[in-house]
Amino acid sequence: FDNEEEHINSFLHLPKTLYNKNQLMQNEAEERALLCGSHVLNKYFKLYKFIVYSGSIAVARCMITIYPDDRTAYIGFFECIDDLNCSRALFLAVDDFLIKLGYTQVTGPVNCSFWLQYRLKINRFDDLPYVSEPYNLPYYLKLFEDSGYNICENYVSNIYNKLPLFNHKKGKYVKRYEEFTSKGYKIVSPSKAEFKVILKSIYGMLITLYCDFPIFKYISEEDFYLHFNYFESILDFRMVKIVYKNDEIVGFFIGLPDYKNLLVGKITLFTRLKIALKKIRAGNYVMLYMGVKSEHKGLGSAITQAIIEHVYRMRSTSIGAFIKVGKVTGNYVKDSIKDKYKYVLLTKKLDEKE
Repeated sequence: FDNEEEHINSFLHLPKTLYNKNQLMQNEAEERALLCGSHVLNKYFKLYKFIVYSGSIAVARCMITIYPDDRTAYIGFFECIDDLNCSRALFLAVDDFLIKLGYTQVTGPVNCSFWLQYRLKINRFDDLPYVSEPYNLPYYLKLFEDSGYNICENYVSNIYNKLPLFNHKKGKYVKRYEEFTSKGYKIVSPSKAEFKVILKSIYGMLITLYCDFPIFKYISEEDFYLHFNYFESILDFRMVKIVYKNDEIVGFFIGLPDYKNLLVGKITLFTRLKIALKKIRAGNYVMLYMGVKSEHKGLGSAITQAIIEHVYRMRSTSIGAFIKVGKVTGNYVKDSIKDKYKYVLLTKKLDEKE
């Protein structure tokens, strides 16, 4: 479908029939903007929208994203009832469409862009989703694999226990912190007023550090700012760290209070109050982004100690989010890891018979 309001409304309504209100991570305003071509990132790709009906009821949906000069297509915003016939109908329609366009591979779930959301959750479905988590239903992996998709990348989010009393100033992270600060590195939390300027430096590092990620796509500094400037209103700036060396930004960290799904629904006065209270004190924090320039090896451990200090003072738990399996950050503070959320990225060769 294209811009037919009836199909757009059905596409947007389907997730509400599949999840309860505490599980629902749908950002309807963002989805509508993408469907209608008004999102800041729409200029970077072409979108094709699919929906499966049983009678007049929508039972499956997805968006296909195509980038210039990329022979892989991306499937995202996938939702489906627990019925293999429905998922097969959707995947077959997508496959036929992409083969006619000359594509030989499709990867997902990717909700249009690296800068939005990707990955499929595969464990711990008894837990409520944490802020920014790509939440889905437990049977989705079965639906993908039934249609010929294979896992190509694995990711984890580490679930950290609350730190024991009087045990946050021990070990290599304290030594790293002392080592780097003694060499003139400054690890500080920016003010809200400084954050807009700092976003530009963070952009430069992210573009360099993340360029070898499997589905990374370039966006301009202006569009990066337009997409992420809303962070200013939801950050607890004590959970933002900027590292300076000789007045140059050489590292950064961004974490969020765990708002669960508060940020994706309708923002009412009551919602704003709950957000404000979590910014003051959160029972759980989600560690989203960390970047260090390559010539400052070991700085990540020093930044980790600065974060440990705040989490300890709040007597909170934390989640180290979306770490590619095998990355060194997956072993940070490993003695405090209680469990792991697991996610996958899947791919399918379209010239293979199912």
